Amino acid sequence: MKNELAKWSKAEFKIYMLLLCAKFDHHEAEEEIALIKSKTDSATFNKIYNEFSCDEEDSCFEKIEDTINQHEYTLKELADLKQEILDVFHSDNKISQREIYLEKVFDNILY
Repeated sequence: MKNELAKWSKAEFKIYMLLLCAKFDHHEAEEEIALIKSKTDSATFNKIYNEFSCDEEDSCFEKIEDTINQHEYTLKELADLKQEILDVFHSDNKISQREIYLEKVFDNILY
């Protein structure tokens, strides 16, 4: 059964994607979460974090694909989002193979 389509703003969507980046290697580093929190207010972070915490990996990707198709992004917005994804990956000074894989998946989804 397909999850209900998420109705996020672009800012909420970004937080969701960045949370997946932080969690994808099965370890949410404090540095990663701190970086993500710095990009939004606490109410938005908590709302999106609570939703993200209830989702399985497959449903995360479904929601991301559905949401990217809901919004129109400029090439600059996509480049900025890609940079923020990389910033999360680098924030704990470790790049895992899973993070490298996720970067490629996001390249396919975003572009």
